[in-house]
Amino acid sequence: MALSFCGNDRGSNAYSVDKGVLDNGCFVDALNLVPHVFLLFITFPILFIGWGSQSSKVQIHHNTWLHFPGHSLRWILTFTLLFVHVCEIAEGIVSNTQMESNHLHLFMPALMGFIAATTSVVYYHNIETANFPKLLLALFIYWILAFITKMIKLWKFADASLGVQHLRFCITALLVVLYGLLMAVEINVIRVRKYVFFANPQKVKPAEDLQDLGVRFLQPFVNLLSKSTYWWMNPLIIGAHKRPIELKKIGKLPIAMRALTNYMRLKDSYEEQRQKTEDPDKSPSIWKSMYRAFGGSILLSSTLRYMADLLGFAGPLCISGIVEHLDNSTEIDRTNKTANMTFGVYFMSSTELLQNTSVLAVLLFLALVLQRTFLQASYYVTIETGINLRGALLAMIYNKILRLSTSNMSMGEMTLSQINNLVAIETNQLMWFLFLCPNLWAMPVQIIMGVILLYYLLGDSALIGAGVILLLAPVQYLIATKLADTQKSTLDYSTDRLKKTTEILKGIKLLKLYAWENIFCDRVEETRGKELTSLKTFALYTSMSIFMNAAIPIAAVLATFVTHAYIEEVRLSPAKAFASLALFHILVTPLFLLSTVVRFAVKALVSVQKLSEFLQSDELGDDSWRNTEMSMSLEVGKKYKHHGDTKTINRKGRYRMDNYEQPMRRQLRPTETEDVAVQVNDGFFTWGSNLSTLSDINIRIPTGQLTMIVGQVGCGKSSLLLAMLGEMQTISGKVYWSNKNRYSVAYAAQKSWLLNATVEENITFGSPFNKQRYKAVIDACSLQPDIDLLPFGDQTEIGERGINLSGGQRQRICVARALYQNTNIVFLDDPFSALDIHLSDHLMQEGILKFLQDDKRTVVLVTHKLQYLIHADWIIAMKDGSVLREGTLKDIQTHDVELYEHWKTLMNRQDQELEKETEMESQTTLERKTLRRAFYSREAKSQTDDEDEEEEVEEDDDDNMSTTTSRRSKIPWKMCCRYLSSGGFLMVFLMVLSKLAKHSVMVAIDYWLAAWTSSNPHNQSLADPFINATNYTKNDDTQIAEHRSYVPVFIILCGAAIALCLITSLTVEFLGVAAATNLHHNLLNKIIHAPIRFFDVTPLGQILNRFSADTNIIDQHIPQTLESLTRSTLLCLSAIGVIAFVTPAFLIALVPLTVAFYFIQKYFRVASKDLQDLDDSTQLPLLCYFSETAEGLTTIRAFRHEARFKQRMLELTDTNNTAYLFLSAANRWLEVRTDYLGAVIVLTAAVAAIWTSSQSGLVGLGLTYALTVTNYLNWVVRNLSDLEVQMAAVKKVNSFLSTESENYEGSMDVSQVPKDWPQHGEIKIQDLCVRYDTMLKPVLKHINAYINPGQKVGICGRTGSGKSSLSLAFFNMVDVFEGKIVIDGIDICKLPLQTLRSRLSIILQDPVLFSGSIRLNLDPECTCTDDRLWEALEIAQLKNMVKALPGGLDAVVTEGGENFSVGQRQLFCLARAFVRKSSILIMDEATASIDMATENILQKVVMTAFADRTVVTIAHLVSSILEAEQVLVFESGTLVESDSAPNLLAQEDSLFSILVRTHK
Repeated sequence: MALSFCGNDRGSNAYSVDKGVLDNGCFVDALNLVPHVFLLFITFPILFIGWGSQSSKVQIHHNTWLHFPGHSLRWILTFTLLFVHVCEIAEGIVSNTQMESNHLHLFMPALMGFIAATTSVVYYHNIETANFPKLLLALFIYWILAFITKMIKLWKFADASLGVQHLRFCITALLVVLYGLLMAVEINVIRVRKYVFFANPQKVKPAEDLQDLGVRFLQPFVNLLSKSTYWWMNPLIIGAHKRPIELKKIGKLPIAMRALTNYMRLKDSYEEQRQKTEDPDKSPSIWKSMYRAFGGSILLSSTLRYMADLLGFAGPLCISGIVEHLDNSTEIDRTNKTANMTFGVYFMSSTELLQNTSVLAVLLFLALVLQRTFLQASYYVTIETGINLRGALLAMIYNKILRLSTSNMSMGEMTLSQINNLVAIETNQLMWFLFLCPNLWAMPVQIIMGVILLYYLLGDSALIGAGVILLLAPVQYLIATKLADTQKSTLDYSTDRLKKTTEILKGIKLLKLYAWENIFCDRVEETRGKELTSLKTFALYTSMSIFMNAAIPIAAVLATFVTHAYIEEVRLSPAKAFASLALFHILVTPLFLLSTVVRFAVKALVSVQKLSEFLQSDELGDDSWRNTEMSMSLEVGKKYKHHGDTKTINRKGRYRMDNYEQPMRRQLRPTETEDVAVQVNDGFFTWGSNLSTLSDINIRIPTGQLTMIVGQVGCGKSSLLLAMLGEMQTISGKVYWSNKNRYSVAYAAQKSWLLNATVEENITFGSPFNKQRYKAVIDACSLQPDIDLLPFGDQTEIGERGINLSGGQRQRICVARALYQNTNIVFLDDPFSALDIHLSDHLMQEGILKFLQDDKRTVVLVTHKLQYLIHADWIIAMKDGSVLREGTLKDIQTHDVELYEHWKTLMNRQDQELEKETEMESQTTLERKTLRRAFYSREAKSQTDDEDEEEEVEEDDDDNMSTTTSRRSKIPWKMCCRYLSSGGFLMVFLMVLSKLAKHSVMVAIDYWLAAWTSSNPHNQSLADPFINATNYTKNDDTQIAEHRSYVPVFIILCGAAIALCLITSLTVEFLGVAAATNLHHNLLNKIIHAPIRFFDVTPLGQILNRFSADTNIIDQHIPQTLESLTRSTLLCLSAIGVIAFVTPAFLIALVPLTVAFYFIQKYFRVASKDLQDLDDSTQLPLLCYFSETAEGLTTIRAFRHEARFKQRMLELTDTNNTAYLFLSAANRWLEVRTDYLGAVIVLTAAVAAIWTSSQSGLVGLGLTYALTVTNYLNWVVRNLSDLEVQMAAVKKVNSFLSTESENYEGSMDVSQVPKDWPQHGEIKIQDLCVRYDTMLKPVLKHINAYINPGQKVGICGRTGSGKSSLSLAFFNMVDVFEGKIVIDGIDICKLPLQTLRSRLSIILQDPVLFSGSIRLNLDPECTCTDDRLWEALEIAQLKNMVKALPGGLDAVVTEGGENFSVGQRQLFCLARAFVRKSSILIMDEATASIDMATENILQKVVMTAFADRTVVTIAHLVSSILEAEQVLVFESGTLVESDSAPNLLAQEDSLFSILVRTHK
C-alpha cells in the first residue's frame, strides 16, 4: 500500500474540493495539524535556550518556584487530553486497516496532537519553575487555535448527520471540551496574574517554606507528575548510595505539616466541640474534632482509593476481552463496512474498537498504571494525615501534661506509665487506624463489585465461590485476635526473662565468685522455656493466618469451577475462567485485610476513650500568676534584677571552725510589704483529697534574706514550698507574691531531676551561658572533681539515657541549676539530703551564704541540718502540717525555750555523727571511685576487638567511594546462612522442599484450568439445536463426560495445594522458633561463662540489648519477613516462568526489565535502611522527653520554662515526623516504580501473546500471572530491605557468640580434690604475677606471702594499688601468668573453676541480693537445712527481722534487695558467706558502703563466728585492720610491707603508718 496523506482508494477522488473546501474530510484533518505544528515551532527554541542556560536542571530554584493558578487542574486536563489522543490514534489506525489504501490523515493529526500536548506540559512546567508567565501567551494562542479547528471538524461531522454511535464523533466532541477548558484555565491565569493586557502585572513570591532552604520535604510543592511518581525523591535516594542519609539531609518539615500547625487545627476544633456541648461534664468528642481537623484529607484519600479499586477491575475484564477475541478474530462484515463510509473514510463504533486485542492490551497497561498511581497517592495522603494527627495529638498531650495538677501525679491517678502509654501506644494506634481507615469503606464496595462481576461471568456458581470466601473470613478474624492475645503473653514472659537476665548481669561477679552462675542461668532458661511455649503458640497462629490467606482463594476457585462444571449448561471458556481467576485474586486481599482493619478500629475506639479521659483530668488551678500560655522571655530574671536595700551582714562561717567574732546583728523584722517576697494568709492546702495537708498557714518570706524551714520528716516542709509555688490545691486562703518576684523563681526539688542532656545544659537550663558565673556555681557545688572524671567533661550526656550518676552527684547538679539561674527567689528543698558533711558545709558556705546572699537573692531553704540554723535570717518551724514557730533564732531562743533546747540536743547528736563520718572515707570519695571504675573499664574497650568497630574502621580507610557503596548495598548472606543453620538443616530442607512443591502445584492448577477450558475451542452451548436428535444425545453425553473428566484431577491438585500451603507456613514459622531457641541458648551460655574481664569492658546496656531488642527481632520478626520474602519471590519467579513458557518472545523484554528492577531495589534498600535508622533514633528521645517532663513537672513550672519545653517537644516531634514521612515517601517511591515495571511486564506479555497468536487458554494463563507480578514485585524489595535490617540483630548476637569462655575444666580431676578441701586454710603465694588481659600490663608483680591457717590478715594500700586484684586472683578470676597460689597444698590454677570457687567464701563491697526468696539468696543450691540457715541469720543478727517477715525464710526479696536497707543487705551477704562452711573468708572492702552500727556488728561476727578460719580483709579504712595479726601493704602492684600491725606502726616511716595518719 502506498503511503499518502489522503489515501488513494479506487474510485474515490480524495483531493477534490468540488463540494467546498471544508467538505473534504482530509482537508479538515490537515487543518487540525496547524495548531500543533505552530506550538512545536514556537516552544522548541524557547525550551532549548532555557535548557542550555540552566544546565543544573536538577537543582530546584527555590526562590522562583511556585504554582500558577489552576496548576493541578491543568495537569489533570492535560493527562486526560493525552489519553483521548491515544484513543484517537488507536481509532485512526484501526479504521485505516479497513481501507484499501493507507489514509495518514486518520491518525497523523492525532499523533501530532499527542506530541503537542506533551510539549505543552513540559513547556508550562519550565515557565512555572522560572516564574516567567509572559511566555504562557504561546500556550493561550495554541488552545484557541486547537479549539477552533476541532470545532470546525465537529460541525462538519454533525452536518453529515454522524452521531454519538460513531466513536470518532465522540472523541472529537471530547477534544473540543478539553481544549475549551484548557483555554479557560489560561484565561484565569491572565485574570489573576495580569501578566498581559493589564497595566500592572502582579508580583508573586514562592511559599514561605520554600524560601527557607532547610525545608527538604518537597511533596506539597512539586508538580502533579512529580507528586504522583515521587520524582523529587530521586536525588535523596540515589545520593544515599554515596553517603548515608543524616538528619541534616532531610531538613525541616513544611509549615503545614509541623506539629504546631496541626496542633492548632486540632485544638481549635476540640475547643469548638467543647463550647457546643452544654453539659460541662461531658467531654468533647475527639472523633468529631479529628474529623473537623483532618476530614478533608481523609475524603481525598478515600476518593483516590475508590478510583483505584474501580480501575483494578479493568484488569480481569481486559484479559477476558483479549482471550475471547484471540479465539474469534473474525473479519467485520463487508456490508456493514460500506454503510459506515462518510467523507470517503470508514467510521467505526466504540464496541468495534474494544474488540481489537492490541487496543485492549494498551488499555490494560494504562488502567494498571493509573490504578497503581491512584492507590499509592491514596496511601500517601492517609499516611501524611496520620502523621499530622499524631503530631497534633502529641502536642495536645504534652500541653496537658504541663498543666496536670501535681496531686494527680502524686495520688497515682495519672502514673508515668499511663502517660508513656498514651504517647507511645495510643497515639500510634490512632495513626495506624487513620492509615487503614479508607479501607473500612473502600473494601465493602470492592467486595460487592467483585461478586457482581463474578456473577456476570459465571452465573450462580460464582456465588458459591464468594460464599466460601465469606464463610472463612470470620475464621481469619478469630485467628487475628488470638494472635494479639498470644503476643501479649509472650511479652509478659520476655519481660520476666529480661528482669532475671539483668539481675544476673548486675551480680555476675558475685555469681562467678560463688560458682552459682549455672544455677541462675537455669532460672533464666526456665522462664525462656515458658516464653518459647508461648512463642510456639504464636508461630502456630501466624502460620494458620498465612495458610488461610493462601488457601482461601484456592478453595473458592475449586468450589466455583467444579460447581460450574456440574450445574451450568454453558461450557466454561478460557476468557471467563481466567477473568474470574483474576477476580478471585482481587477479592482475597480486602477480605484478609478487613479482619486487621476491624481490629485496629476497635483498638482506636479504646485509645480515643483513654485520650479523652486524660484530656478531661484535673488541671492546676489557674492562679493569676500561672498563665502558661504566656510566651515567657527567658531573660526574665535580668529584667527584674533586684535593687533592694543594701544591708550588708557579715555572715559568720561554720561555727567551731572560724573563730572571728560575730558582729551585732540588726534585727530584720519584715514589716513593710515590699520587704516581703511571698506571703501566705490563712492558707489551707491539700493534695487532692478534701483533707488539708497544710492547715492554717500564715507565713512571710522576707526579701533578700535566708529563710530556713525546719521540722521532722513528713511535717509538710516540701508541701509548703509547693503550696507557695501554686502546685497544691488551695482550699482557702491566699498566696501573695510581690510583683517583681512572681516570674523569677529557681527551685531545686528534693528528688533530684535531670534532663537527658549534657551537664552544662542541665546547669544553665536554657539561660544564656556566662563562663564566670558557671565556674563560680560549679565550685560552690564542688562539681569540678566529678566533672573531671566524666569522659567528655561537662559535655557528657547525663540523665536516663546518659551516664548514671550517684544520688549526691545528681543532687548537686540540681542545686547548681537553681544557683545559676538569675532569679530573685531561690527555693531549695533539702539540698543536703544526699550529700556528706564536707560537701554540705562547702555548699552552705560557698553556695548559699556567699554566692546567693552576695547577690541579695531571697533564699528559702528546707533542711534537717539544724547546725545551719545560726545562719538563718528567718526561721519557720513546722509540725504536722502547720507552722509551729516563725521568727529569728533569737526570737525562738527567748520565746520558745523548749523548742530551742530540743534543737540543741538534736544538734549535739548530729555533731557526734559528724565526727564519726569524718573518720570514714567520705561518701563522695566513694561515689567518685565507682564512677572512676565504670570508666576505667570503658577505656579498655579500645583494646577489645569489637567486630562492628573493626568493620567501621575498614569502611573509613577506603576513601574509594565504590567500596563503601558495595558494602552498604550488599545483602548479609552470611548472616542469613548463620540464622538458617541455627534453625537446623532438616527444617531448612523441609521449608525449601515444601515451598517449591507448593508453587509448582499452584502453577499446575492454573495450567490444568487452561487445558480444561481450551479443550473445546468452539465454545458452543451444550445443546446445539442444529444437530439431529440421535446424534445429539451421543454427542452431548460424550462432550459432558469429556468436559467433566478434567474435574477429578483439578480437585486433587487443589487439595494438594491446600495441604502444601499448611505445611509451608508451619515449616517457616517453626524454623524460626528453632533458630530463636538455639541462638538465645548459645548467647546466654557464652555470656554467663565469659571471663569477668568481658563484663568490665562491655557496657551492661550493650549486653542487655542483645537479650531484649535483638532477641525480640529474632523471635518474632525474622520468621514472618522470611516467609513473606520467599513467598513473593517464588510467586514472581513462577509468574515470569509461565509467561516465558507461553510466549518465549517475552524473554527478550525481560532483560532490560531485570536491569531496571535490580537498580531500583539496590538504591531503595540503602536509603530505606538509613531512613529506618533515623526514624528509630529520633523516636526514643521523643518518648523519653515526655516521661522526663512528667517527672520534672514541678521544677519546670517553678522555673516558668513551660514555653521552652513545649518548643523543644515540637522540635523533637517534627524531627521524628520528618524521618517517618521520608521513610513512607521512599516506600511510595519504590512501589510506584515496581508497579510501573509490573505494568510494563503485563503489556509486553500481552503484546507478545497477540503477535505470536498462541493458544487462547495459555494466553489467559500468562496474563493472569502477569497481573499478580504487579502486586508482588514491591513486596520482594520491601521484605528484602526489612530482612537486611533484621539480620543486623543476628549479626550482633553472633558477635557475642565468639567470646572466649573461661577455662572451667582445669588440669586436675574433681575426684582428686579432697571432699573437705581446704581443711586448714593455709595460703602460700609464690612469685605471683597477675594481669586482667593478655593485652594489658600486669596489675600484681612478683608477690610472695605466706598466710598461716586461721590467721586474720589485713591488706591495705592506696586506690589502684592492686588490693582487689589479689582477691580476684584467689578465685582464679584474672589471668595468673606467672607464679602460683597454693591453698592447703593444691595449686588453685589446676583446679576446675567450679570446685575452686565453691570451696571459698567472699563478701564484696557492694551487697548484691537477687529477687526471689531469702532462702534463694543464702543457699541457691538448696543443700542446707533450715536450721543451718537460721543459725547463719542469727550470727548475722538478722534472725529476728527475718522471723517478723511474712513467710520467714521464704519471704520475698524484691529486685536488687530494695526492700532492705544497705546495711541489712550487707549482713545478708555475711550470712551467705557463713552458710558456706569454708575455712577461708575474703572480705573485699566489705564495710565501705555501710554505716558504723552495721560495721561494728560485722567486725564482731567475723571475730567470733570465723575465729577458727582464715580471714583476709581488704580494707578501705586502715583503722579497720589495726587488730590484724598480719598486714600486707601494697603499692602500685607490688607488696612493699608485710608484718603485724603493731610492728609496722612502730616504724615511723612505714607506708602503713603514713596511711593510718592520713586517714585519721
